[in-house]
Amino acid sequence: MRRGGRWPEAAADAALALVLLGFGLLATGLAADNQPGSRPVDAACRALIAVAALALLVRRRAPVATLAVVTVATSTYLLIGYPYGPILIAFLVAVYTVAVWLPVRPAALATGGAFVLLLAHVFLGRGPAPGWTGVLPASAWVVVPFAVGVVVRVSREAAARTRAEEARGRAEQARRQADEERLRIAQEVHDVVGHGLAAISMQAEIALHLLPKRPEQAEVALTAISRTSREALDELRVTLGAVRRGAEREPVPGLARLPALRDRLAGAGLAVEVRVVGDPRELPAAVDLAAYRVVQEALTNVLRHAGVASAEVTVDYRADELTVEVTDQGAGATTGPTDDEGGHGLAGMRERVAALGGRLTTGPRAGGGFRVYAGLPVEPAT
Repeated sequence: MRRGGRWPEAAADAALALVLLGFGLLATGLAADNQPGSRPVDAACRALIAVAALALLVRRRAPVATLAVVTVATSTYLLIGYPYGPILIAFLVAVYTVAVWLPVRPAALATGGAFVLLLAHVFLGRGPAPGWTGVLPASAWVVVPFAVGVVVRVSREAAARTRAEEARGRAEQARRQADEERLRIAQEVHDVVGHGLAAISMQAEIALHLLPKRPEQAEVALTAISRTSREALDELRVTLGAVRRGAEREPVPGLARLPALRDRLAGAGLAVEVRVVGDPRELPAAVDLAAYRVVQEALTNVLRHAGVASAEVTVDYRADELTVEVTDQGAGATTGPTDDEGGHGLAGMRERVAALGGRLTTGPRAGGGFRVYAGLPVEPAT
């Protein structure tokens, strides 16, 4: 028995026992007045009523023992010839308790034994015994509370199973959400750190190349490294800060940052031309972020792998779709943008786009170079 529920249940059983005791002592005399052939209420009668009622104090802790005591007291009461009365209510409660708290088979065996003992007064009771005609009414005092108890038990077990399944479902959903959030965070960190390090690496190579011959220009590259690293750290701080707070209080990156991204890559030696088609409008945050990350990752791959000094970005605001396209004039499939060593480059782009119901195509261009194209559905502008 649960510790938290022991005292409330014990108090409820005590209240029930006292109510049945008081009701039995008061109402049995009235029942005797309406049953002229019954034995008059005396001290023994009251004692049996008290035993049957007070036995219910432990009905949850010892249901079988309670049923045995109540059955013996009730059968003795009826065998002596006392009137049918409130003592039978205690018997009903004892049968119901066994049916609720025990499995069906042991409950049925205990109740069957109680029924046989209860039938003794039908044939052996003092005064006019009802005989076989009394079997059916006597059986009702057993069958009805037993059936009700079994139904209640089955209902409770079904409810408990449902709650357990719901709890497991909530836990599983929480685990899935946690896994999705971890993957999202990993992807965000990969995009931020990967792009920043790629730009810094390219700028560092430029600085090393220029340092012996043109130290003043190397200083420009080192300044760009400092600026790029600071911007990458700021963006990473925003991302991780949102994770710690559980909500994003800072604006998430979006297409509005493309000019800053273009300038950052220009410092790394990659000239990026940005073209906007259609009328720019406010986009859902998830779409805006996904489009920016696709462009950022594609340009990072151009910087790493394509071996070219320029790339083109086209952002097309259509009625029900936003498309972004990144192209370069590199050597195509062999040197174009590919997944990085961790496998998060193009795969990460596909996951972002697919999660929003969009499409992503990547591959070499017919005239040379590489192309990344993403289409993201958006609500039509009103």
